[in-house]
Amino acid sequence: MRPPAPSLPPSIRRPALAAALCLGAFVARPLAAQEAADASQRLAGIVNVTIAEYGKGIDSSGKLLSQSEYAEALGFLAQARTIAGQLTGLDAARQRALLDTLAAAAAAKRPAPAFTAIAQRMLAALGAASALEMPVKPIDLALGRTAYETNCASCHGPRGLGDGPAAKGMIPPPPAIGDADSMAETSPALMYYVISSGVPGTKMPSWSAQLSSSERWAVIAYVQSLRATPEAVRAGDSLFRARGGLGDSMTSFRWQADRSDAQLAEAFSSMPAADVKRLIAYLRAEAPKHTEPRAVAVPDSTVAAAIRAVRAALDQSLAASAAGHAHEADDRAFDAYIAFEPLEVPVGAKDPQLVAALEGHFSEFKSAIRAGDTTAARTARDAIEMRLPDVMALSHRVQDAWAAFFQSLLIIVREGFEAILVIGAIAAFLIKTGHSDRLRAIWWGSAIGVLASIVTAVVLQTTLRAIPASRDLLEGITMLIAVALLFSVSYWLISKVEAANWQKFIREQVSSALERGGGKALAFASFLAVYREGAETALFYQALLGEAQHLTVPILAGVAVGGGVLAVVFTLFHRFGVKIPLRPFFAATSGLLYLMAFVMAGRGVHELQDANVIGATQVPGVPTVELLGVFPTVETLVAQGVLVVALAVALTVSFRRARAPQ
Repeated sequence: MRPPAPSLPPSIRRPALAAALCLGAFVARPLAAQEAADASQRLAGIVNVTIAEYGKGIDSSGKLLSQSEYAEALGFLAQARTIAGQLTGLDAARQRALLDTLAAAAAAKRPAPAFTAIAQRMLAALGAASALEMPVKPIDLALGRTAYETNCASCHGPRGLGDGPAAKGMIPPPPAIGDADSMAETSPALMYYVISSGVPGTKMPSWSAQLSSSERWAVIAYVQSLRATPEAVRAGDSLFRARGGLGDSMTSFRWQADRSDAQLAEAFSSMPAADVKRLIAYLRAEAPKHTEPRAVAVPDSTVAAAIRAVRAALDQSLAASAAGHAHEADDRAFDAYIAFEPLEVPVGAKDPQLVAALEGHFSEFKSAIRAGDTTAARTARDAIEMRLPDVMALSHRVQDAWAAFFQSLLIIVREGFEAILVIGAIAAFLIKTGHSDRLRAIWWGSAIGVLASIVTAVVLQTTLRAIPASRDLLEGITMLIAVALLFSVSYWLISKVEAANWQKFIREQVSSALERGGGKALAFASFLAVYREGAETALFYQALLGEAQHLTVPILAGVAVGGGVLAVVFTLFHRFGVKIPLRPFFAATSGLLYLMAFVMAGRGVHELQDANVIGATQVPGVPTVELLGVFPTVETLVAQGVLVVALAVALTVSFRRARAPQ
């Protein structure tokens, strides 16, 4: 017999036992947390697969399309219920309740859009765990080939045609995952979920324990490489380059992961079918090289949640539209924009053109949904999806001091330039006409505009934060007020261009106009010029300081240098303006103010469209010209058309008066 182990004295044994219990609890907590996180991730994967399978089995009216697909969806839900038992935390009960609701909806054969809506709520409840685990470095196809041949080829066959030696007599037979036509409706993300979770009732097991996430993605990339010949890939490369790249986002692995070949093909619907297949072959071959580093691929959870909400609302809107539920489709379309709205400020601070483009696509999507044009709505949805990876990348926190400095510099110069032009034109006008004493009112108007901007930014982030599209509504109203004021000032100047006696005009008319309240109007114009951009600028800096609190000094340095640049622009503007002959000066100043009114008319109406206050009727073939405030909608073009007509009338009346006998 083995001799008994030596016994510790009680004075040592009790503390040692307590320490061991504490250590065990300390180790058990992270292990339990990790198990719960794994359960949430597996559950999210199963729910995503269930959405796809249920949509194949039940149509948008609740009619049974395929008993086998429907049965497979029920099998996935049974598997999900088992995994849901491993959930922990405060939200676990709510998550299980939503899963029960989802199972009840499936049992009742609820229409696919209704089932998907409940499933999306389930995914939202799972939070960050429902995000697809993406590769963070270029995918190794050699690793994928090895993993496939070792674990998959026996059933799926060496070319993925479902003809492996173990497939004989298998019911159901393995799918032909290497055949492009058979897998046209299956996205890489769906393949990843299936590999990770397995398929209940079949020989397909879960590979999440045997294969790492990187190996699973590598297998998928290798399988996709089996679907096209090298010649097709090269031909697709030539087509892609000949069309200017067709958008760099298309080669992003993240962008492609959520899309099946059929969805990719929708982006090239106007091209011959053979060319579409070659382009898809190239894009699938190129994507494994374009994974994103972890700092970008795993963004802030708030950003990830917002983007998931955008995608879910877009899909729900399309599904409701296809089912004939127009009102619900319209509501979900607006929800998609509202989900994106919190990202406008941090992303707009870095790339306002990207935000402007996305706002245009959201407007196109809403217009198409209201018109019942699902084809146009899908095109707009895909355009939004293509830019969401860029939104994720730009939402990444600023870590570099120089990056913070230049971003701060660009914000103040970009947002302040238009205000400086207006204020500079007004100041030069007063100096030119001998009313420098009125400049104080201009400075006061500008200063009040700055203070009002800061107050508005605070109110938007606190009191009005819960009101949908409150920032768009405020900007739209402010711009339209500015349009009326700037056009009236512009018209007033135009009407004096042809005055017969300039000295008499300067001595009598300007002085009289300023005394009758013209000075207040100019001060108010200065206030609006600052206030229009100021609130947004304050929000931009609030976002920048919030994400780079340790870089306050570079950010403030950027503000100081940017302010200096604007001061130089202002000085040059009004000094050189004073030297311009009076008549050309009045003409140029009135033209500048009219141009700004024209731009603000388009932008103001566009902001109200984003806020869902007025509709947006798309005009095909009209380009978006953000610089001029031109947007392809009837409403924005009509607003600007009214200004064009008003200008023509103003010029006609002014010149007729000038030529009339005195």
